[in-house]
Amino acid sequence: MRIGVSLNIHGSQTATGPGYTQAMRTAEQVGFDGIWFFDALGRGTFRVDPVSGMAAAAAVTEKIELGTCILQVPLRGTVELAHRILGIHYLSGGRIRLGVGTGSTEGDFKATGNDFSARFRTLAEALPVMQALWRGETVGDANLTPLDDAAGGPPILIGSWAGSRWIPIAANDYDGWISSCHFTTIATLKEGIKRFKGEDGGRTVASNIPVDFSATGGALGDEDNLDLRCGVEEAKARLNILADIGFDDAIVTVNEFSEAHMAAVRALHG
Repeated sequence: MRIGVSLNIHGSQTATGPGYTQAMRTAEQVGFDGIWFFDALGRGTFRVDPVSGMAAAAAVTEKIELGTCILQVPLRGTVELAHRILGIHYLSGGRIRLGVGTGSTEGDFKATGNDFSARFRTLAEALPVMQALWRGETVGDANLTPLDDAAGGPPILIGSWAGSRWIPIAANDYDGWISSCHFTTIATLKEGIKRFKGEDGGRTVASNIPVDFSATGGALGDEDNLDLRCGVEEAKARLNILADIGFDDAIVTVNEFSEAHMAAVRALHG
């Protein structure tokens, strides 16, 4: 199982802009498999826009994957977003892994003047348009004319927590499925991956796994949410739960950006 990392500025009291980009370099240096970015607006906390975050990471790293878990597509204009993502995919040398979803926080939609009730339809309509543009097709008056290095655009992974509708879509029409350990129980993760693999789906990502080695916590049951707010040995056991379920990736969230801490988190698995 691959281990990716999300760098939580909101949880860090000392993160400057240069400190944040240095943490991206550190993530690659200590062996994380990917740097992943969350998406939130209108929630009273500062987060770097995930597209801007991936652009910065593309500039300061060389090989590590860069992903979103998840990007709320309905908050953005489809053609403009497709253009920005294609550009970053090109500049990063094809390292973008685009996790997308509808979003579930109405405040984000109010903040951007978008229709929360239409979010599922908007996502379903936007993704094929973006893919067509990445293939070099003309959509309306738009043609992005992608260069060979970026033609086809990045793989798309669908973020869906319970996933009654979107897990089959992720399996049959796209490149993978992203779940959330914060919002769903271990039992729901097991049920979701069973349905996804039953549809011959591809890559599976368990996201949103907070880390706090100063906390205490014991063994988890199926009705618990999975986090790493526990000691190191228990954290290893908890990541093994995800590996045993069959996830290809686990995305941990760190608030401390020191090399020692990030190396210790990366050493939990593999």
